[in-house]
Amino acid sequence: MPPKQKSKSWSELKQTGNECFKAGQYGDATNLYSQAIKELEKSSKKNPEDLAILYSNRAASYLKDGNCGECVKDCNMSLELSAFNVKSLLRRAAAYEALERYRQAYVDYKTALQIDCNIAAAHDGTNRMTKALTETDGPSWREKLPPIPTVPLSVKEKLAQQSASLICTFTPSDKEIKKAQALKDEGNALVKKGEHKKAIEKYSQSLKHNPTEVTTYTNRALCYLSVKQYRDAVRDCDEALMIDSSNVKALYRRAQAHKELKDVKACVDDLNSLLKVEPKNTAAMKLLQEVQKKK
Repeated sequence: MPPKQKSKSWSELKQTGNECFKAGQYGDATNLYSQAIKELEKSSKKNPEDLAILYSNRAASYLKDGNCGECVKDCNMSLELSAFNVKSLLRRAAAYEALERYRQAYVDYKTALQIDCNIAAAHDGTNRMTKALTETDGPSWREKLPPIPTVPLSVKEKLAQQSASLICTFTPSDKEIKKAQALKDEGNALVKKGEHKKAIEKYSQSLKHNPTEVTTYTNRALCYLSVKQYRDAVRDCDEALMIDSSNVKALYRRAQAHKELKDVKACVDDLNSLLKVEPKNTAAMKLLQEVQKKK
């Protein structure tokens, strides 16, 4: 075996970038993705889809760091290379929303829903944008929207398979999974003692090692409900539902959070989605009756 060259390949740089992203080191991740993009641009085996993923990953780092302008630019590049990439659409939508460019955000959320109508984050985003646009543009807000692109059927079929694993960009190693499980178990033990704030810390550490574990998000959401951090509970349930769109605990806990946030429509929508999955879920039926009385 010849000795390895000192300069890293684009795929090694990407992998290291993924590890930094997972550890919350978004600035380092951005730099590594930038190096990977340069290396891949130089390569004779340049694949547009690989390049699109690198731009989309760097966009995710920018978004986490609050650099929404750069996030939009990278998503634009990614979508030029790989049209209708769901992750890029959702990341650009989130950046547009943060920049208060609600019309563009609405279009991206709606486009993502054409590809997969089960993306909870896109449904929620569409609802938020509808509310914001009604307030800013009045009842005729739809007339002021940019055109919403039509997603071809061939693209829908190909991308619907990918969207099921939106959060699973970074595949954790066995070692990371074990570490995450140990931290999650510590969190579960703290919940049993009623120490929800400490449990949140353990679950957060666990998710740094394995961001693909649905139950860690739903467990942390339960803790957020207990400490009245309802928006954080909604976010965790969004993450869980992006991995498993019919997760009963995530739907129920998000409904509970929506109820506390006085968003009755979102609460009812979640409970109806839950009851399609589990028609005899008594807790969901009870909560539904309760919120409908308040309507």
